[in-house]
Amino acid sequence: MKTFFKNNGLSICFILLFIGALIGQIFLGFKEHNKELIEEGGKIISLSSYLTSGHFFESTFENWESEFLQMALFVVLTISLKQKGSSESKKIDEPEEVDREPDPNRKDAPWAVKKGGLILQLYKHSLTIILLLLFVISFIIHFYGSLKDENEKLLLQGKPLESVSSYIQNSRFWFESFQNWQSEFLSVFAIIMLSIYFRQIGSSQSKPVDAPHMETGE
Repeated sequence: MKTFFKNNGLSICFILLFIGALIGQIFLGFKEHNKELIEEGGKIISLSSYLTSGHFFESTFENWESEFLQMALFVVLTISLKQKGSSESKKIDEPEEVDREPDPNRKDAPWAVKKGGLILQLYKHSLTIILLLLFVISFIIHFYGSLKDENEKLLLQGKPLESVSSYIQNSRFWFESFQNWQSEFLSVFAIIMLSIYFRQIGSSQSKPVDAPHMETGE
């Protein structure tokens, strides 16, 4: 058990932080949504009903969507784009281990590498593929939740409901997306640029403390 936690400490820590933050979001979102319903002349709903509401789906998946988009773009763009001095960039003029072709004879190479062919071609891009797939799924669920939440509000107001085709053009939906996307792009820009001049001893995302500012890569 001790070895398990040592080998998986980073992922365990972040999944626990995620669960704690999600519970906090659910509890506070539940209270906030019921407050909004009362203000709009509606009735208080139960926690179980809240977990299937548009408010919950919209507020949750608009954030997941932006995170997966950010990670997918970062993975793809760091293939060819570089930033001199950043720990988040590949080296400017030197070959990198990640650029070499996979060796099927390497000890403990993944099954897909040994299999070769189309399986290997897909596996070579599998990280980007799964991140983009998660983005698309989150985007769709965000859209569903946002549309449902909008129609719940319109129903209370006695107004005509939005259709899928009309809501995809609605400024509210795209505002929800862009307000999250811009923050994710800013955070990536920040770590790329700040890692040029600042250090954190012991972190895999930082250069060694005594590394020159213009030394590129971790």
